Amino acid sequence: MKSKIAKALELKYEPVAILWSDKKPEKADQFVEGRWGCVMWMLARAAKGKTVVFDRKSYGCVGGGVGLGFGNLYLDFPGGLEGFCYFLSIGNEGSKSGKKITKQIEKFVRKEFIENFLKGERYIKSPDLVKKFVEKLPIKDIPQKYVIFKPLSQLNKKDKPVVIVFIVNPHQLSALIILANYARESLENVIVPMGAGCQQIGIFAYKEAESENPKAVLGLTDLSARRNIRRQLGEDVFTFAIPYKMFQEMEKNVKGSFLERETWKSLLM
Repeated sequence: MKSKIAKALELKYEPVAILWSDKKPEKADQFVEGRWGCVMWMLARAAKGKTVVFDRKSYGCVGGGVGLGFGNLYLDFPGGLEGFCYFLSIGNEGSKSGKKITKQIEKFVRKEFIENFLKGERYIKSPDLVKKFVEKLPIKDIPQKYVIFKPLSQLNKKDKPVVIVFIVNPHQLSALIILANYARESLENVIVPMGAGCQQIGIFAYKEAESENPKAVLGLTDLSARRNIRRQLGEDVFTFAIPYKMFQEMEKNVKGSFLERETWKSLLM
């Protein structure tokens, strides 16, 4: 599938389609079962032309499994949901079971994880607020076996994308925000939810895909995700996840829009 938006933006990276399927694509890249990895690495691979696939045994990390739509995997985090609530906030070092859990897992996880588990990532102020954050996440357990990331140009007629993800620089992001609002009566058609980078392209966009008037999701505001993909994609990129219905709407609006005018073209130079 060719994209008028991608052509007008002169993207460096290919847009990525996110699909759900019960059929595993052939020759797709996939995480090794049980081994840690960042979903955003796989997004980068897809943006460079590879098809990648995830299932309920190969999603990289707990947050990644949640983001992809494999249910509330925070319940499986070391120490359960409570352990995660301390991990994302003040750390488990002072909790009743924190040090005991650390001894149980230290042989199986990276040193960086242990450091964050004990000291906390400090992305949310308190464990109680993390619990409320998890309660408000649009956690979803998709009915299909696989989540697939596929370069947009490689889609076939049988493919049914849920979300299309653009990887963009600040100028391109600005253009997408304008285009998302271009033919709408409302002024707030892009959201920036708090969450992991994989959740911003996954479950938050999935939720919007179910809406009558879906909104796009601006992402890669997650510092950990930004650090994880800086070598693959660069320092100055964001994600822009568009539910497929909205993507089709935006594609129709390229012709005759600001994307054909000099202001935009001057920013491409």
